[in-house]
Amino acid sequence: MTVPKDLRYSKEHEWVKVEGDNARIGITHFAQSELGDIVFVELPEVGDEVTANEPFGSVESVKTVSELYAPISGKVVEVNEDLSDNPEYVNESPYENAWMVIIEPSDKADIETLMTAEQYEDMTNEG
Repeated sequence: MTVPKDLRYSKEHEWVKVEGDNARIGITHFAQSELGDIVFVELPEVGDEVTANEPFGSVESVKTVSELYAPISGKVVEVNEDLSDNPEYVNESPYENAWMVIIEPSDKADIETLMTAEQYEDMTNEG
């Protein structure tokens, strides 16, 4: 399983990549593999405020619908519009093409509270 070392991870299987003052967010390879084939992605609008550990959207697979939980609080500054026409990107490329939103964090220190790649690997290996 791929767990990029330069990202941070939430217990709900979202990843966070710091890009300057913003944070790019998506779901992990582990999450998409557990969900199965993704057929629909629902994301917030640009300008929406998201709250850490609260739902900000959902992904629908052939098996189930799962909520997406914000790993950090902040304002949505960009949404990956490609996912509405290409939800399969979540399965094919969870860390590249399937990023979901870019957030301007309310407090960048929140990112430091997320798991490192090693901690995330330990968590997913236990399950």
